[in-house]
Amino acid sequence: MQTYKAPLRDMRFLLHEVFGGTALASRPGEESLAPDLIDSILEEAGRFVEEVLAPLNAAGDEEGCHYENGVVRTPKGFKAAYDLFREGGWTALACDPEYGGQGLPECVNKLVEEMICSANLSFSLYPGLSRGAYQALRDHGTEELKRRFLPKLASGVWSGTMCLTEPHCGTDLGMLRTRAVPQEDGSYLLSGNKIFISAGEHDLTENIIHLVLARLPDAPAGSRGISLFLVPKFLPDEQDRPGAHNGVLCTAIEHKMGIKASATCQLTFENAKGWLVGAPHRGLAAMFTMMNSERLSVGIQGLAIGEAAYQSAVAYARERIQGRSLSGVKNPDQPADPIIVHPDVRRMLLTMRAYAEGCRALGLWVAQALDTIERSAEPAAREKAEDFTALMTPIVKALFTDLGFEAANLAVQVYGGHGYIRDHGVEQYVRDARIAMIYEGTNGIQALDLVGRKLGAHYGRLLRGFFHPVAAFVAAHKEDAAIGKMVHGLEKAFGALQLATAHIAEAGMRDPEEAGAAASEYLRLFGLVALGFMWARMAKTAAAKLANGADEPAFYHAKLTTARFTMERLLPQAGALYLAIKSGKHAMMALEEAAF
Repeated sequence: MQTYKAPLRDMRFLLHEVFGGTALASRPGEESLAPDLIDSILEEAGRFVEEVLAPLNAAGDEEGCHYENGVVRTPKGFKAAYDLFREGGWTALACDPEYGGQGLPECVNKLVEEMICSANLSFSLYPGLSRGAYQALRDHGTEELKRRFLPKLASGVWSGTMCLTEPHCGTDLGMLRTRAVPQEDGSYLLSGNKIFISAGEHDLTENIIHLVLARLPDAPAGSRGISLFLVPKFLPDEQDRPGAHNGVLCTAIEHKMGIKASATCQLTFENAKGWLVGAPHRGLAAMFTMMNSERLSVGIQGLAIGEAAYQSAVAYARERIQGRSLSGVKNPDQPADPIIVHPDVRRMLLTMRAYAEGCRALGLWVAQALDTIERSAEPAAREKAEDFTALMTPIVKALFTDLGFEAANLAVQVYGGHGYIRDHGVEQYVRDARIAMIYEGTNGIQALDLVGRKLGAHYGRLLRGFFHPVAAFVAAHKEDAAIGKMVHGLEKAFGALQLATAHIAEAGMRDPEEAGAAASEYLRLFGLVALGFMWARMAKTAAAKLANGADEPAFYHAKLTTARFTMERLLPQAGALYLAIKSGKHAMMALEEAAF
């Protein structure tokens, strides 16, 4: 059986103890955010996802979405769950009060988002896409568009999508063909076809707002000729209620490997009325507001699946008896010991745990930078936070989804044959997790973004936001009696990252293929060092709590033990990754195409 309990204690540990969440109340717009209030929000979110969303996860996967004559129906129970979700204010959590939102910080919103994704990834995509559409429209829409559409998105009465991909082009958006013809009233008529549109058609909301990339008649070729348009499913009437059906038709839904309860649609636009968002031919810049938001959210999806898979694997490992412990019988009253006593099972469980808790910490660090961008009155602080999120976005997206998929596969391995069949539900985690490594830019694209754009941006300025705090932490704590040995492990991995960075910078200038050949290993190396840094910080906090006589010693001892496992069993991969990077492109580029 799928097992999920919201990891509230770990979330409180990170928010209040590791990152000092009590400082939230001193920031503009967050004066009322006492820790108790944040905790109550997280507790209520945990209760909702455990009681309402998690029970629909396996059933929704089994039933899937239904398509007939342009209409999509979500699985049984999804509409009622969404109504409760919307009525509970969860769609408005981090939206601006000006548009009916609650104005909570992104660091709280991301923790709630994780819980939703762990409990039911398919369900999460419906409000998740709306959040991205809200942000893109808020940042780039006209005042009139914001007035009409943002309150509807914040309340969840209407939902949003992003429409990029076309049948003949995926990541290379410069080839898209959808056209937008200007009209005398200032609107546009859009015609074209889009595919792989998550939540493109469904029965959860009374209207759907599509953000569509298209070309104007005078558009230059390539990506510089793309504009962004808001195209509703139903045209709003004078009271901003759904009116006449617009020229948007769902022609099919995809039959997918996973996330089957999420409607992934093919859409046809036939003279569909829309409005320009942002400047003409500057649609990619506007859409990247939504895409970067979604990339961070997709990373959270990987973390969330990894957490759910871990919890299910632990529950099974405690109950399943098979074989005897190598150090002697642990369960003399039974014919065998529970499999959690076996070293290899513990290796898998600890790997999953280290990845999930490390990713949660790293995701929260990035979310706090998002809050600085939104709320800080200091331009220098905002610039620093923008640099940091730009650097970390491809790492969060790719690393978290890679590790989430690995964790899901490890869960199946812990279950053995019972994991491979559908009865226990862990094979669903594998299928659901797989798409996260692909959509919103494949993980290979994220790696190319990291080495091709982020490393050299502003003469390496973006790297300082990560390299400087890691270097300072290592210098301050490598002689610490409690965590010094762990910090030495971090120092070695960080050294490999520094050497790899210098190598790519030098080799990439001579030959761009050298940087491309190293990109995926480099992102993984960077991500592992980031996780190591998070675990070192968590270990520091846990050790201090224990030294001061903490009330929950078992919790903090578990943190130190998992940190030690991370440093000794996972972080040494950094050395091998550096050697692979240093070997250059020859081994992968020398083979003639015809020989494949």
